[in-house]
Amino acid sequence: MTSTRTTARRAVRYGPALAALALVLTTPTLTAPARADSGPGAPADTRPPVKLDADDPDLRMPEGARLAAGRVLDIKSVVETDDGDERREDTNTKVSFALQAEVLFGKDSAKLGAEANARIQDIADEAKRQHAKSVRVFGFTDNLGSAAHGLELSRKRADAVQQRLADSLDSSVAYQIRGYGEQYPIADNATEEGRKKNRRVEVSFPRGA
Repeated sequence: MTSTRTTARRAVRYGPALAALALVLTTPTLTAPARADSGPGAPADTRPPVKLDADDPDLRMPEGARLAAGRVLDIKSVVETDDGDERREDTNTKVSFALQAEVLFGKDSAKLGAEANARIQDIADEAKRQHAKSVRVFGFTDNLGSAAHGLELSRKRADAVQQRLADSLDSSVAYQIRGYGEQYPIADNATEEGRKKNRRVEVSFPRGA
């Protein structure tokens, strides 16, 4: 009788605690396993990586196929003066210069001004360093005036720059000269600032030919 009463008292005393412990041990977890990128202090995911089957036909190239030849991506570097009157672009294959018309010519003129010679000479010196054998000289205008006048003026300005380049470069250098007028604008012709950028002469040649 005494043993039965003792057991009953112990059940009353420890019953709630044992029930709580059983609840903790038997309740399934609802939290997903922590990943390595779950946040600072989170345990890393230690599951083994997925195994790949090296013999899987989907991982093989078709018979007779070959990988494309490796190549260096074309990286462009652009440097522009603070006032925007000159811009230089360098890529793995080409060097390009863009000079605003006001730097080279008077208004509506194709006659080179006093500052033009030094600017064009710098371009010629770079062409020599790159051993350029061909040079492109393209002229552009804004959209003011007639399209025909813009084409003529841009061509005359390109001719003037080419002739100045030819004074410094070897006679074997070949030239491509174009006047595009208002075509290919690089800025908005609705503002004077944009039109000023569009009035330009571009000179380009291959890098390290």
